[in-house]
Parts: sequence; C-alpha cells; structure tokens
Amino acid sequence: MSDPYGWVKVVHILAVISWMAGLFYLPRLFVYHAENDGEKEVSGVFMVMERRLLKAIMRPAALVVVVTGAGLVHLGGWDQPMPLWLWLKLVLVAGMLFFHGLLEVHAARFRDDRETRSGRYFRIINEIPTVLLVGIVIFVIIKPF
Repeated sequence: MSDPYGWVKVVHILAVISWMAGLFYLPRLFVYHAENDGEKEVSGVFMVMERRLLKAIMRPAALVVVVTGAGLVHLGGWDQPMPLWLWLKLVLVAGMLFFHGLLEVHAARFRDDRETRSGRYFRIINEIPTVLLVGIVIFVIIKPF
C-alpha cells in the first residue's frame, strides 16, 4: 500500500457512487409508493425495498463517504487553512447529508402509513441530489476558487 491517499480516494469514490445510486433511486421508489393508491400488499413491497436500500446501501455508503472524506483531508496535508473550493464542496456535501436525512424521514412516514406527499413532490425533490452533485464535481475537478 504505497499510496495511502490514493487508496482512500478509491474507497471514497466507490462509496460516493453507491450512496448517489441510493439518493437517486429512493425518491423514485417514493414516487411509485405515493402513487400506489393505498394497496397494502404493494405498499408492503415498497417498504421492504426502501428499508433494504437505506439499511444495506445508503447508510453504510454515506458513513464511508464521510470517514474517507475526512481521511482525504487529513492525508492531503490540509492541516493548514483549507482552500475555498473545499469549504464550498463541504457545504454541498452537508446539503447531501441533509437530503439523505429528509429521505429517512419520508421512509419512516411511509412505514408508519403517515406519508401525505404526492408523487409529484417526490419527482421534484429527486432533482436535488443531481444539482448538489454537479456543484460538488465542479468544485473538486475545476477548483474555481
């Protein structure tokens, strides 16, 4: 393991891909769940899919993203003041974590049969991770500031 920074970055990128897949897919499941017309059997299937996606993929991936991201900051020698682009990226990552938390709330509301939001609402919020991801990638690759 001659390049710890490189290996941490590999794990970080793989975790980001996994987490993003879930952040894109879970709101789509919510669309179908919300438009299900209250069929209990179908709702049960959606609840299982939502729970498994959160528990097996999204939560672990988000945790690995945060831990490896902190590791990259540490290994990158940024014990000095961090550049502005990195601070802005971290703000967008915080937004992504907030969005993940919002999805957790909606999943719990579906589980308790208390969700009142429409499929249209979930279609709209499904765009949030895309916007955040575009900003994150720009800050990381272009480093405009």
